[in-house]
Amino acid sequence: TSSTTSLEQHQLGSRFNPSHFSLSLLARIRRYSDVMPLPDSFIQKQQLDASMADTFLEHLCLLDIDQEPITARNTSIICTIGPASRSIPKLQEMVKAGMNIARLNFSHGSHEYHGETIKNIREAVETITTDPLYYRPVAIALDTKGPEIRTGLVRGTAEQEVELERGASVRVVTGEGDRDSTDGNVIWVDYPSLPQVLEKGGRIYIDDGLIGLKVLETDWVEALVESGGVLGSRKGVNLPGCDLVDMPAVSERDEGDLRFGVAQGVDMVFASFIRCGQDVREVRRALGPFGKGIKVVSKVESRQGVHNFLEILAESDGVMVARGDLGIEIPAEKVFIAQKMMIGRCNSAGKPVICATQMLESMVAHSRPTRAEGSDVANAVLDGADCVMLSGETAKGLFPVESVAMMHSICREAEAAIFQQQLFEELRRLTPLSNDPTEVTAIGAVESSFKCCAGAVIVLTTTGRSAQLLSRYRPRCPIVAVTRSPQVARQAQLLRGVFPVLFHPLPAPVWADDVDNRVNFGMNIGKARGFFKTGDMVIVVTGWIPGSGHTNIMRAVHVP
Repeated sequence: TSSTTSLEQHQLGSRFNPSHFSLSLLARIRRYSDVMPLPDSFIQKQQLDASMADTFLEHLCLLDIDQEPITARNTSIICTIGPASRSIPKLQEMVKAGMNIARLNFSHGSHEYHGETIKNIREAVETITTDPLYYRPVAIALDTKGPEIRTGLVRGTAEQEVELERGASVRVVTGEGDRDSTDGNVIWVDYPSLPQVLEKGGRIYIDDGLIGLKVLETDWVEALVESGGVLGSRKGVNLPGCDLVDMPAVSERDEGDLRFGVAQGVDMVFASFIRCGQDVREVRRALGPFGKGIKVVSKVESRQGVHNFLEILAESDGVMVARGDLGIEIPAEKVFIAQKMMIGRCNSAGKPVICATQMLESMVAHSRPTRAEGSDVANAVLDGADCVMLSGETAKGLFPVESVAMMHSICREAEAAIFQQQLFEELRRLTPLSNDPTEVTAIGAVESSFKCCAGAVIVLTTTGRSAQLLSRYRPRCPIVAVTRSPQVARQAQLLRGVFPVLFHPLPAPVWADDVDNRVNFGMNIGKARGFFKTGDMVIVVTGWIPGSGHTNIMRAVHVP
């Protein structure tokens, strides 16, 4: 019997070899480059076979680590500007490394301080080059303090720190007279109602959860240090499970900050701790009539905000997945679920979404990120984020320019690995029937860009809406958005794949000539930046008459 079994195994082995079977399966996978002849001028070849595979598994099988990353980075990089990065030379280095949006955190600093930073940003951008082909618009974002709770100064100064040891007892106080009294025994926080909302056994988390306190008494808030660490000044405080209904969405301080932002001409507001749609309306009210053109991006960083996400999304121009506070308000192991849900819903609605907090956190002190951080940035891109954000890495870190350059490199690699074919089909299926000429034209333009392997989509836009609709359907190639509006150019940095270019000449007397002038400028930009070469096919999207709301023409043309 044993000899018979051995014979059967031998015969089976001669007919079936698992490794040969696997290789034969891989050999049968259709490669896009084998069936689609590409011109010699075609540049956008990175991971092309994987991007255009028939199934997701085939897409994964065809990824190749030896291929170069995508030519143009489509994901925008937001940098928080702080003491480490607010000088003009450093800002210029960061713009060259890939910064698209400069974020100012109004939880810290005076109006005078932020006004000087805004002046430095604008001077850095305007003096970095005199060639209009290489001009890079950089947007300025005002991040509000919002209804957040923070600790006070440690021993009266911003530079002091104190060690909180595990097992120690501390008293948490809220009186104005104790504002600068934080030390190893007392912690001041700026929330007078703290004793009323806490319960015995509840938790207080400080500095993104690095320090954890357990409440022992609520009358005077005595707490036990469960997770010790170094406490600095003005750190964020989280009270998971507590109802903070008495905290307004827009405080008096926020109102003053928003008025200051309007006067300074900021391009967008990152509204902190948005809990419902009404909070977004309050922010718009505070911006007033002169701030109507400012984009409002809602930061979702609480369980209540996640539950009310759809109404927040409906009222907002965009959303930020603020994972720092969110990871304390909900279990850390559920943050990725919230991230994927919010990014997916923003993609479906065609609104920009930002992924933020601790993306390259180790680069605050080190010149290279951890492998996990690199994967985190890449997965945010693969999830569908329009922007990724750096916080302490550029605000206070030792390597702000290197952090931007590293994020730029990771995004380029991740974008080349996106399953573009499937993504476009799913976005198109989700779109309801539309009689809007601009949206119909955008869908047709993106589909045509796939069919002809276009080097870019060049769109002429007045308000930025046409560029946003094109971005919504995620073409593989870059979208060169030509506009005469500096604000539209800066705000377009929120959108995945959009490369805004500013066209300065006045309109030509004949509309057709003006269209040709702007399209040719877009082609010159694309060639100068390496998006395409002479002989490549590009898709051109324009309107049929001057003004906004008339985009309805799509052409496929060869680059001269």
